[in-house]
Formats: sequence, structure tokens, C-alpha cells
Amino acid sequence: MGDYGHPLTFGSFLTPGNADPERVVGLAVLAEQLGFDLVTFQDHPYQPAFLDTWTLMSFVAARTGTVRLAANVTNLPLRPPAVLARSVASLDLLSGGRVELGLGAGAFWEAIEAMGGRRLSPGQGVRALEEAIDVIRQVWDVDARGGVRVDGEFHRVVGAKRGPAPAHDVGIWLGAYKPRMLALTGRRADGWLPSLGYLQSGDLARGNAVIDEAAREAGRSPGDVRRLLNVTGRFAPVGRGPLQGPAEQWAEELADLALSDGISTFILGSDDPEDLRRFAAEVAPAVRDLVAAERTAATAPAAPEPVTARAVPAAQPRPAAGALAVVPTPDDGVRRSAIRVWDESTRPTGPAPDPTRAYPAHDQANARHLVDVHDGLRAELARLHDLVEQVGAGLVDAGTARSHINTMTIRQNKWTLGTYCESYCRVVTTHHTLEDRGLFPHLRGADPRLAPVIDRLEQEHHAIHDVLERVDRALVAFVSVSDGMAELRAAVDLLSDTLLSHLAYEERELVEPIARLGLH
Repeated sequence: MGDYGHPLTFGSFLTPGNADPERVVGLAVLAEQLGFDLVTFQDHPYQPAFLDTWTLMSFVAARTGTVRLAANVTNLPLRPPAVLARSVASLDLLSGGRVELGLGAGAFWEAIEAMGGRRLSPGQGVRALEEAIDVIRQVWDVDARGGVRVDGEFHRVVGAKRGPAPAHDVGIWLGAYKPRMLALTGRRADGWLPSLGYLQSGDLARGNAVIDEAAREAGRSPGDVRRLLNVTGRFAPVGRGPLQGPAEQWAEELADLALSDGISTFILGSDDPEDLRRFAAEVAPAVRDLVAAERTAATAPAAPEPVTARAVPAAQPRPAAGALAVVPTPDDGVRRSAIRVWDESTRPTGPAPDPTRAYPAHDQANARHLVDVHDGLRAELARLHDLVEQVGAGLVDAGTARSHINTMTIRQNKWTLGTYCESYCRVVTTHHTLEDRGLFPHLRGADPRLAPVIDRLEQEHHAIHDVLERVDRALVAFVSVSDGMAELRAAVDLLSDTLLSHLAYEERELVEPIARLGLH
């Protein structure tokens, strides 16, 4: 139990309502643009107010390019496993390996039975699910000899041809709560996917214990099972309970779930675009930082025993293992815009590092943190450029249902792009504000020799703010005139030049001081 060490991922859990089909598709597209790893949808085939989940996932897969997709969770009693296996593999191939398979044994049996499904007891449902997993894995195993053969109590397949194989190793995640389902998860599944709202205090720890024991008995490692969790809550200025408060509170609570209960995928249940933006921009990065810091501290080697001058002469250099291994990201010199908002040749430099100094793992993690945050901003900037080019090329549209109405397509393109630009600009501003109010004063006070560098970085923050305002003005023009693409592209190019140059300069000057002086 505890932290299983899986990389953290974040997803959204959307309602597939059919009253406004374009809305749920737009939310899925927005989730990708915000940097979510995963988009999931409820699967209730008996619900007439919902779109069919697999049809919706296929449509969303065609409208997105990077985000992974899954049903949360697939209603197995109404989806024959052999057919489901081929549906999953087909969509995985069509989407470039972006589909995962959430599975449930079934609930709402009256509705299932009304749709032609067979009503099962809890025990029967677990046995049927295990048989279904066997069918699905055999269909995907195209290298095995012979046809698919499962002669089960609930699912019988007698020689069906295998295939197609998915584009990647599709994870099978089970929505499990009771001991038999939890044990099945440990024996056969790749992930455990419960909802926090259905759990009582201690249920995560108890569920992990059952899964871990079943995994070991099956000859597996408990770490073979990823722990995912659907979460819901409310953002508020003041904390009023679990996941009821500011983003900082959310981050601390989710980080605790990651470190104490092994949760590595958090899936937000919300159809509110603002919730999605805050979760992606404020909560997810903070959770990653908190968990990374704890993991680094937990794995850092113990401090060595003191040595005498006789064992290590004073003139002997520090061991290479303590050298600063965090490499600042260099400026590649590429500039997209003819405008220059500052003279890079006038940038001051800080004190030269002490070549004999050793940096413990914890100190190096502090420096790595700055580069990681900047890498996130660089990735988002690349995604922003890509989105601008997609809009310019007409690749982002309002959906096939409206594609013949050119003005509606343009309007949807502009709404999507505007939402993303606005979100990105807010992330950059928040990052700079945190540095100006916390990190910079700490470094300035700890080493006064850094003052000229910090003064310059603060000046560049103000200049970047002006560039962000320029992007905002270009967005206003873009959504209000027939051809605002040229101005918008120029503004985003200038943002790219200034931000990438600034990030490289900041890393060059501050990576070593942060490792030496720590984070405030």
C-alpha cells in the first residue's frame, strides 16, 4: 500500500447528454487543449437522454489528436465482449492508440433488463466479467494459435477468429467496490477505477489491500494495477470540506491520496468549462509538484558519514556524484517575429558557481522543479501554435452537422482558439506572479549578488505581460472581424519569442542558485 510510483495523469469525466451534442464534444476538445491526459464518458445505453458512448467516443477521437479516451465504465451486460473487443481495437487503431477500456459488471438491472440484457446477481456479475475479460484478451491476442474459445457460464465463444489487435496495449480498468470485484481487479485487470463519492473512509486502503493480495497470489506485482479515481467537488475561496475549497486545498488533498493510497490518475467529474480550466491549470501542476517532491525526498540517499581530513584531504575535489546534473534549457536563437521587446545583450549574469560544491539529491530536485515548470509552459506554447495553424488551415470545425455552414464553422473555431489562448495566458501570468512574490525575494535576500539578475527578470515579466495583452487584443480582433488570423499569428509569434528567450535566460541564471539556496 502507499505510493505505487506510477506517473500522475489527469482526466475529465463528462456527461454524454444529447440535448446539445456539440457541447459535450466541445468540452472534450477543450480538455485536450487544456492538457488533460484522458477524457472519459458515462456509459448508460438504457438512458434515452444520453448519446451512445461508443458512438460519441468515435466522434471525439476524430476531433482530437492526443488525448486518450475511455468509457467510465462500459456497461458490459449490454455490450457482448467479443464485439466490444473489436470495437475497442478498431477505435484504438483509428485514433493512433488512444483508447482504454473501463469495464463494469453492471448496475441498474431493471433498465438493463428492459433493454434486453440478462439480470445477474452480484456474484454472477463478477463471474460474467471475468469471462468477458478472457474473451477480450483472446480476441486481441492475434499471435496465439487457433480461434477464440471461452466456454463460460455467461459468455461462450467457440472458435471466432482473432483480431484486430489494438494499436497499443489497451488497459482494462475495473469499476470495483466489493471484495470479489476487487480480487478480480488484482488477478486480471490493469487498473482500479472507483468513484470517491461512493467510498467511505478507509475504503481505498482496504481495497488496495485486497487488490494487492490477489495480485500476488496470481503471480503479479501490486504495481501492475494502476489506481484511478473519479473525483468531484467545488472550487471556492475558503475551504468547507474535502474538495470544497481553493485549488491549493484540492492539490494537497489529491497529493495525499497519491502518496497514501496510491492514486495516480485523477478524473474530474464536471461539465463546467471553468472547473476543467482550474483543474488543469492550477490543481494538476501543483499535485505533480507535491508528489514529485515527496518521492524525491523518499528516494534521496542518506547523508554520508562525516569523514576526517586524513581520509579525504582538504585539497581533494568533491566527488563527481555530487555535481549539479540539472542542465538549463539553451536558447536555440530561433525568432518568429521581427519585433524585439528587449535587448538580450544587456542581460546581467549572476555569480559563477563554486566548482567544488556538491549538490545533494534534494537540492538538485529544487533546481529540476524550475525546469519542469518551464517545460510545461513550453509544451503548452507548442500546442497553442499548433492550434493557431489548425484554425488557419480550417482543420478545427464545429462538427460535421454544421460543416456546410461556413460562418458557424468559423465561429466555433474562434471560440475554441480563444478559450485556449485565454487559459494559457492566465497560466503564464500566475507562474510569474508566484516567482515575483515568493521565489525572487527569497533568492535576493539569500544571495545579494543575484540582485541584478532578479531585477532584470522582473522587468522581463512586465514586458511579457504587455505581450500577453497584445495576444488578448488580437483575440478580440480575431473573433470580431472576418480576417484576424494574421494579427493573431503575429501576436502569438511574439509571445513565443519573448517567453522562450526569457525561460532560457532564467534557467541559465537561477538553476544553480535554486539548487544552492533552495525554494522559498
